[in-house]
Amino acid sequence: MAKITLHGTPYTTSGDLPKVGAPAPDFRLVNGALADVSLSDFKGKKKIISIVPSLDTPVCAISTKRFDEYAAKEAGVAVIVVSSDLPFAQGRFCQAELASHVTTLSMMRDRHFARDYGVLIENGPLAGITARAVVVLDADNIVRYVELVPEIGQEPNYQAAIVAVK
Repeated sequence: MAKITLHGTPYTTSGDLPKVGAPAPDFRLVNGALADVSLSDFKGKKKIISIVPSLDTPVCAISTKRFDEYAAKEAGVAVIVVSSDLPFAQGRFCQAELASHVTTLSMMRDRHFARDYGVLIENGPLAGITARAVVVLDADNIVRYVELVPEIGQEPNYQAAIVAVK
């Protein structure tokens, strides 16, 4: 269980991020076509998983656009943005922001992903959505970098995540 804040208000997550060097937990999330997507759908690619509470917030929007810019220049790396938003809202966001190089996935069917990755907020008015975090996986789905952003309103360390992909 980890402690995070939003504007100084404390929140608790369901656990801890996966450990560096460990295999990443598999997941089942939903894409824009309402199809299930799992980690194996990105087989053979390095992955940046950007976990955000909602694309309908300024910092989540900024981080998604920053990772989209990176993904546009980096072949062989899948940038996956996971949020609680419905796939339709994720699609509208990507269309409006011209974010076409990230893959947005929704937790609309369940919260197993958030629990397995230790980012499910468990208390207060944000209970049920995720903390902000970044997990970098190599092509074999081994965790190479993790960051739980301690203040939800802050951006992640983009450079550290990008360096970890190399």
